[in-house]
Amino acid sequence: MMIHMEQIKIIGIKELDDKEVETVNRLAKEYYGKIQRAIKNLTSVVMHIKSYEKTGNRKKYSVSLKVVAPTRTFDSKAAEWELAKALHMAFNKVERMIEHRFHD
Repeated sequence: MMIHMEQIKIIGIKELDDKEVETVNRLAKEYYGKIQRAIKNLTSVVMHIKSYEKTGNRKKYSVSLKVVAPTRTFDSKAAEWELAKALHMAFNKVERMIEHRFHD
């Protein structure tokens, strides 16, 4: 299931609980603004979130992020036990790629 938030497609959000959805939405909005300022003609952002049941009631989260600009696509992946940490890692990787690409 996909949820469209501005220009962000979030795939897999239906498998998350309300608190996790709030975390995803908050961080996606925050980072989307930063990415949009760095890439003037941002085409789209696609985020794919998976959660894996591991030990007891802990989940491991996998976040794949794809940012499409007119001249380039930026991809990153992160996996972590905390959803917010996985999101930060994936978005930070993309931000670094964008900085290197456009600010040399």
